[in-house]
Amino acid sequence: MRRIDRLPFVFAVVLYVLAWLLGFPIRAQSAPLGDVECTLIVDAASGETLYRQGTCDQRFSPASTFKVPLALIGYDAGILSDQHMPSWEYKAEFNAPKRDRKTVDPTIWERDSVLWFSREVTRRLGSKQFAGYVSRLDYGNTDVSGTSGKNDGLTHSWVNSSLEISPVEQVDFLRKLLARKLPVSDKAHAMTSAIVPAAGRCRARPERPGLASADKRSLGWFVGWAQTDARKIVFARLVVDTKRSDTPKGLKTRAMFLKELPNLLR
Repeated sequence: MRRIDRLPFVFAVVLYVLAWLLGFPIRAQSAPLGDVECTLIVDAASGETLYRQGTCDQRFSPASTFKVPLALIGYDAGILSDQHMPSWEYKAEFNAPKRDRKTVDPTIWERDSVLWFSREVTRRLGSKQFAGYVSRLDYGNTDVSGTSGKNDGLTHSWVNSSLEISPVEQVDFLRKLLARKLPVSDKAHAMTSAIVPAAGRCRARPERPGLASADKRSLGWFVGWAQTDARKIVFARLVVDTKRSDTPKGLKTRAMFLKELPNLLR
């Protein structure tokens, strides 16, 4: 464990995107199938690493954290208008879990992690424009081809499929978002930052991919940014293991990180 200079910490607000795959295996990785954990905290302005522990350069599915770049894309392409428009009604053909069978706007989408809304955004983009945006944003491995032989990249690539990103890349992407240095409009930057929910107020919801794989590990992400008394920080916490519990992986990842965060920055 590498600890850096400790600084006084006032945890004012944490903005985050929470993703977890509970009870569903993740896509097989090229690395050995052992447990993987990473905690990475950097200064949002300078990029200085304030704390790093674990394996932080290995890529995994972004799962629900992909809603952040997808929001940027949706606003830049004109598919999303503001915090509450468009408001799309649920359709039976979406085959969503009961909790997601409701009318959803961009704010609800980010707060409740509604997968069918993500897929409606990408369908309106089309495969060519979707792939072009992900490439322009330089997000992870930029691979939105989807599952081999299934031609499902437009609707599945970011959920336990071809698109993968590391904690290091997650943090770098968020730094660019906060600095408004991504290749999208000012409105896209502003609206995306506005709809990302604040920790403590959200009701986290899982996306359920229902994919089969030889890899029996489960995945939990917690990424976002926070304001201390001295600086703004960006962080990524990743937990990949074979443990099962009644608590969703992402909720446990979030709870552990928020409990540890003040001590990590002392």
